Amino acid sequence: MALKQNLSFKLEQRLSPQQIQLMKLLEVPTMELDQRIKQEIEENPALEEGEDKEEDEFEDQDERDEKDEDNEFDISDYISDDDNYKTQVNNKSKDDEEKSIPYSGDESFQERLSGQLHMLNLNDTEFIIAETLLGNLDDSGYLNRDTEALVDDLAFSSNITVTEEEVEEVLKLIQDLDPAGIGARDLRECLLIQIKRKHDGNISRYTARKILEDHFEEFTKKHYEKIKKKLEIGDEDLKDAIDEIVRLNPKPGGSMKESSGSYQQITPDFIITEVEGNLQLTINGRNAPELKVSRAYKEMLNTYADGAVTKKSDKEAVSFVKQKLDSAKWFIDAIKQRQNTLLLTMDAIMKYQKTYFETGDETTLKPMILKDIAEIVNLDISTISRVANSKHVQTGYGVFPLKYFFSESMSMDSGEEVSTRQVKKILSEAVEAEQKRKPLTDEKLALLLKEKGYNIARRTIAKYREQLNIPVARLRKEL
Repeated sequence: MALKQNLSFKLEQRLSPQQIQLMKLLEVPTMELDQRIKQEIEENPALEEGEDKEEDEFEDQDERDEKDEDNEFDISDYISDDDNYKTQVNNKSKDDEEKSIPYSGDESFQERLSGQLHMLNLNDTEFIIAETLLGNLDDSGYLNRDTEALVDDLAFSSNITVTEEEVEEVLKLIQDLDPAGIGARDLRECLLIQIKRKHDGNISRYTARKILEDHFEEFTKKHYEKIKKKLEIGDEDLKDAIDEIVRLNPKPGGSMKESSGSYQQITPDFIITEVEGNLQLTINGRNAPELKVSRAYKEMLNTYADGAVTKKSDKEAVSFVKQKLDSAKWFIDAIKQRQNTLLLTMDAIMKYQKTYFETGDETTLKPMILKDIAEIVNLDISTISRVANSKHVQTGYGVFPLKYFFSESMSMDSGEEVSTRQVKKILSEAVEAEQKRKPLTDEKLALLLKEKGYNIARRTIAKYREQLNIPVARLRKEL
């Protein structure tokens, strides 16, 4: 078979490095943008913080010369003999004070439990079993592994031969640790461990313990009539017992983890305020940091440009400086373009949902999808999606993620298009106002909404209810 050569033309669309950089920056929320800028400054010595001004405006030649001497560096620090750029440089003197940032001293969940083990009278084998058990607890404090599997783990990892009964005995000791409920295999055992510690003769707690021991399935399904009949108790006694159970902690490990953990504060990317009856949009100042290209790098490039570049090392230096200068300019332009895109998109959302931002009434939210905003600002839908991702706006009615304002539409009997969020709001209000002794079923909720002009099927009601984390009517029942 003979080889042939053909000439063909093909049209391709490829993203430039600058476009890729911009897309990545658009996805970054305000809190992470600071870290991203610091990382770029560390990696690119040609990028600096501060306002880009003409030097003559704020310092004379002598001051600049003195400043240059203080900041003097050698390009050879960045270029090695094997024609590769160094990724790190040591520009510290021996007199520089070494400062380190201390890490948080909070103990982890397992560490706090391990500290309690030393207070128990355990032999070496029991201590290893206990540590293995603690290592297999999940974040909620539950042991989700079978005793048989733990026996195998101890045999293979620690070369210790033990029986399931020995592991069970150590597990009982683990379950005596704080907080109460640690080491349980399921919810029932977790609640029982906690209620058994409250042995003060209280009749309600005794009834609660009997419910958990003998009628847990009926309790989870809220078959209260069966429980009252079997325990021969009245409504008030059952209500007091259930109140005792509800006060127990279903996730003891989670509460212990939260008490020692740190919380991340949401920093809004935008702020919407009402000034003299008009909505005013401002962007968080951290989204528009002052960045500039290093003057020293500019002067270095000019120096090389004025002279003849003949040596290989000089050519490498020029290439390095140009690369870093271009990278710094691209990054500064990307930050500015990010700010403009954020403002443009948020301004379109604010105007589209103007009634909500003026009143705070959730039922006034209009149906809005990414395509609607993309057409207004003349940007791609993927760009709008990146802007809406992980961004928050502060309003007079709270701080909300941008995705909160996007929702699908549905038609009312009158033909009017309304937001599905409006329907969910009405659904939530109906559930809150229902009689808890006889909660509304999905069929009754569908009829209630139909009376208001929302013709919604029962399965759609069930879908919205699940999205709102509202349980079925049977599980909403209260005495």
